[in-house]
Amino acid sequence: MKFKFISLLILALMTIILSGCQNSKEQEEIMSLEVLTQKNAVIVIAFQGFQDFEYSEIRQILEYAGIKIIIASSLKGEAQGKSGQKVTVDMIIDEVVPEDFDALVFIGGPGALEYVDNLSVHQLIQQAVNKDKVLAAICIAPEILAQAGVLKEKKATVWSDPVDKSTIEVLEKGGAEYLDQAVVVDGKIVTGNGPEAATEFGQRIVEVLNK
Repeated sequence: MKFKFISLLILALMTIILSGCQNSKEQEEIMSLEVLTQKNAVIVIAFQGFQDFEYSEIRQILEYAGIKIIIASSLKGEAQGKSGQKVTVDMIIDEVVPEDFDALVFIGGPGALEYVDNLSVHQLIQQAVNKDKVLAAICIAPEILAQAGVLKEKKATVWSDPVDKSTIEVLEKGGAEYLDQAVVVDGKIVTGNGPEAATEFGQRIVEVLNK
């Protein structure tokens, strides 16, 4: 009987200790999340022809991490992805103020080409870099960063066709060191090479924001 009592007492103590450890771990995770809930990310999409999956997957990952999302595009209204997804635009790009966000994220898709030679977009990107913000681009969107002149002496990746390597050439002409990888992080610049890299791309943005 005495042995049984002691065994029950030990079991009860172990339960309390393990419960305390679990609570401590949960509190640490909550505290980490609270830090990210203070972060804002502007996601830039084309008004017509953004890459639907990239947008949805990356937004979901950022929101899960507690990051507030603002959608920017060239026009206000309802933007439409190349596969038909519709997204309400919060503000036009000219209204975006670098001091108001922590990350600037460009989604790819054929429509993203409208920003490659857009001087207002280039200026916003340059301001983001000067303000030490996280800057990210996926699929063909790294071309926009290259044209804005912020990839000089930076490692980066971009989507490319097996035959047509012009997107890589744009990066290299912009002074970037092209890496044939799904996702590349160089300082606070994150680049991804297409929809299949969207999950890792979103995760790496969260990691950089959390540093």
